[in-house]
Amino acid sequence: MAAIDQSTVLLSQAQLRELVPLDHDAIEQVEAAFRSLATEAVAMPPVLRLDIPEHAGEVDVKTAYLPRFSSFAIKVSPGFFQNPSLGLPSLNGLMLVLSAHTGLTEAVLLDNGYLTAVRTAAAGAVAARWLARRDAKRVAIIGAGEQARLQLDALRLVRDIEHVTVWARERERALQYARECTGLPCEVADSVGDALRYADIVITTTPSREPLIHARDLRPGLYITAMGSDAEHKNEIAPDVFTKALYVCDRLQQTRVLGELHHAIEAGVVDADASFAELGQVIANQAPGRTSDGQITLCDLTGTGAQDTAIATLALQRARAARAGTIFHNDVTL
Repeated sequence: MAAIDQSTVLLSQAQLRELVPLDHDAIEQVEAAFRSLATEAVAMPPVLRLDIPEHAGEVDVKTAYLPRFSSFAIKVSPGFFQNPSLGLPSLNGLMLVLSAHTGLTEAVLLDNGYLTAVRTAAAGAVAARWLARRDAKRVAIIGAGEQARLQLDALRLVRDIEHVTVWARERERALQYARECTGLPCEVADSVGDALRYADIVITTTPSREPLIHARDLRPGLYITAMGSDAEHKNEIAPDVFTKALYVCDRLQQTRVLGELHHAIEAGVVDADASFAELGQVIANQAPGRTSDGQITLCDLTGTGAQDTAIATLALQRARAARAGTIFHNDVTL
């Protein structure tokens, strides 16, 4: 019988950035998690959420056990959106990795939200790979924050993007995004509608409380990654879009409560008991994805504990390999 490694790996954000860049391996790891949701007996409880409105704070706790992995993660993800006025980042947090065999703590990942950012961007790439046209070349980015940058980086790993248009509520942020967009021509749009006018793919990355994309903005063949609506009050996609687009989500039980689907149900555009395909089912060929170049498709990504376990497991695997190879010279074990 093999010996059990009972040491606990402790990794900083800087070390995790080295170990887990946004690359093809990260995308494949997250895609495997989506496939597991459709094909394995995954245990994934609802998101635990704590709101602290007097400080513009919200905290999500996510977890999942996937039989394909020998470990599982518990993620604590705070977002305090007045922090920038204090000179602090809005997002932070950490992940705990535990053995699925013994329950022992295997790793403490002090990522300050980095791994969440990577797995969120990777999920966007997975969704685009399965739902966007293969010949998609032009992308519209709605928002100009961290995910606006990472989603584009991830998308370029699965599609040959040739042109970017960006829109943000604060035009200066959009202009800065365009200046920093290297290797691609990038234009700043005056409105969301203008951004979408020639787009093959659109990615929404905002905390908007009101719809940004409406049915009037759509055109044949468009694919939308909607990843900003991860709380009940957030809404980027108008309910009338559901009358025009094929809807796919990361986890139906979540999007009925947190995602764009939640708002379409409330508006009476979609029946409360309507069934839709999950991304994992499309990947596992259990449900159809895009069926024609002219079809409009939409993927509603609210973020799952399965993704967190997948990316945390990848980090732990690489940390152990690095430790065996003495890549890290800092204290990475307790």
